[in-house]
Amino acid sequence: MKSTKKIKISKNHISETILWNQEDIDAVKNYIQIESPKQSPERKLRNELLAIKYQMFDYVNNDIVSEEKTILYFVKLYLKTLKINQRELASAFEMKDSNLYKYLKGERKLNTDIVFKLSAFSHTQPELWFYIQTKNELNRLRKEKDKMYQYEKYDYENIWVNEK
Repeated sequence: MKSTKKIKISKNHISETILWNQEDIDAVKNYIQIESPKQSPERKLRNELLAIKYQMFDYVNNDIVSEEKTILYFVKLYLKTLKINQRELASAFEMKDSNLYKYLKGERKLNTDIVFKLSAFSHTQPELWFYIQTKNELNRLRKEKDKMYQYEKYDYENIWVNEK
């Protein structure tokens, strides 16, 4: 398999990118198609769960977000892969389905209890769930930043001058 390496240098990051030609890509796809059916169901499940975890990491680490992905989005991926529903998850978490849904949808902020349950359920680090929530909040803030002028009246100088 022929490949060339290219070093990419950006502001604070140096990375190596491997460029593949179509023949290389086809060879890898062919290998995957041949080897994939040989995997046990447990191995396939672990691979699918790992793929979700990587999606979460990619989402958190990508500076450009074209579409917000909620906690609910990632939990649904886990539920679909594990073939369980949200009601079963709520029961396992010892809470009402409607209450869990409010956390997953973002109507309520995650707390450590929910995060630890999600982390144990998904075999991920607890911080990852908070990172997703924070990333979404920061994206919403950036989208609304043009409205900042409406809040200039709260500048401490306006309050301080009025108190003198």
